[in-house]
Amino acid sequence: MDMTKDNIDELRRSHEQFRLLVQGVADYAIYMLDPEGNVSSWNSGAERIKGYLPDEIIGSHYSAFYTPEDVARREPWDNLRAAFDVGRLETEGWRVRKDGSRFWAHVVLDRIEDESGTFIGFAKVTRDVTEKRNAAIALEQAREALFQSQKLEAVGQLTGGVAHDFNNLLMAIHGNLELLTQRDDLPPRAQTLVGNALSGVRRGVALVQRMLAFARRQQLHLSAVDLPELVHGMADLMRTSLGPSIVVEASFPLSLPPVLADANQLELCLLNLGVNARDAMPDGGTVRLSARPDRLADGNDAGLPGGDYVRLSVADDGEGMDEATVARAMEPFFTTKGVGKGTGLGLSMVHGIVQQCGGAMRLSSKRPGGTTVDVWLPFATTAAPHADERHVPPLQQAAVPTADPTAVTASVLVVDDDPLVLATTVEMLCYAGFEAIGASSGHQALTLLQEPGRFSSMVTDQAMPGMTGVELAARVVERHPDIHIVLASGYAELPDDAPGIHVRLQKPYGRGELLDALRRAGTARLSG
Repeated sequence: MDMTKDNIDELRRSHEQFRLLVQGVADYAIYMLDPEGNVSSWNSGAERIKGYLPDEIIGSHYSAFYTPEDVARREPWDNLRAAFDVGRLETEGWRVRKDGSRFWAHVVLDRIEDESGTFIGFAKVTRDVTEKRNAAIALEQAREALFQSQKLEAVGQLTGGVAHDFNNLLMAIHGNLELLTQRDDLPPRAQTLVGNALSGVRRGVALVQRMLAFARRQQLHLSAVDLPELVHGMADLMRTSLGPSIVVEASFPLSLPPVLADANQLELCLLNLGVNARDAMPDGGTVRLSARPDRLADGNDAGLPGGDYVRLSVADDGEGMDEATVARAMEPFFTTKGVGKGTGLGLSMVHGIVQQCGGAMRLSSKRPGGTTVDVWLPFATTAAPHADERHVPPLQQAAVPTADPTAVTASVLVVDDDPLVLATTVEMLCYAGFEAIGASSGHQALTLLQEPGRFSSMVTDQAMPGMTGVELAARVVERHPDIHIVLASGYAELPDDAPGIHVRLQKPYGRGELLDALRRAGTARLSG
């Protein structure tokens, strides 16, 4: 059919409008490629996204937009082949601008034919979706972080519950074994067996403390700690624990602010990190301890509030870890050591303790090249919370305070919902010369306390159904203000201003710690 002049003019106007439309699209790079992949047209969007002027790029091969790695893999030519064979290719990947910067591109490549069906080239549409991709990655990371947080919270609750019950079992075992050691008629062979059993109990206690530290339920005694002094004081312990093949180097600035931490637990953290470093250097090597002040801005990588911290680093030149191992290294019970050579709680314990101190921990490693553990601890202020005297770890072999039975004028009330712990604690006090009576709940304790002047002291567990130890103490102090109160717990989740509590006793405890707590409770009440 012959076209009239009007038809031809209308077609020209239509083509011009389409050209202007394509040329005016600024958010999309829309251009044509000839059959070999050379650029044959260029719109304003392509100029804005890719940075080339039309005369700088028309006639050049479109592989100039690909990264060198993709060019080496022949990806530009593979994409042309796929679009030619199938008719259309849609993909995403990194692309390169004129200035060398990269952006994440969404690309559509279509095979183009003329009216007769002859292949004449390709139409290419590219969109910069870098921000969209970054937002999707950030959302996925947030989801993963939330999932990990929920998983660790669930594992922490389970671990804390198991540790609480295990604490009670260890207390019952340790208390009765300790009472056996006080018998004069115990045969030497039996004394050896009891001693071995006590050693096993202490190993169990160490495991429980690690579990509680991971669950962030370890009771800490925070105070101002001088890091150089602490490291110097444990130098002999480090040398003995790490062995002669490991060299320990410490480097600290002349003036380093004290940090807010539990000195005993921080020593345990450094010892654990040192042992991990030693195990990564089977042929020997160097463990480097260093620290420096570090001011963190808001939104820092450590995830801490902006402020002043001390950055403590423990580095080794051992085997190092790959990325997959680093990603799981702080998970509870994950270990790369052989069976029986590690609990998998070392790093998670350190992580838990550091977080309870208000700090953060980061692990970096490369294989080979060694591992560095960075710990941020907050500066200690003059009003450091929970400041206390140096805490003595539970169930250590120490001198047992002696009680003078003639000086006892009233009984000790022991409150615990665990019958084994209750019976053991009562027996320990009776063996020491006290009159002790047990109650299995807070309500039963209040009933026994109705008799005026019957009890001079009370030792109560915290985690009890119906009425917690803190709640019981609040009631007792209202009705019987003269009673000395000792609160026993293996958890850290206790209010700082609990009324009536004179001394806190960490579970599991031995007879020495129990008698010392009663003595200190009496002193605290009198001084108050």
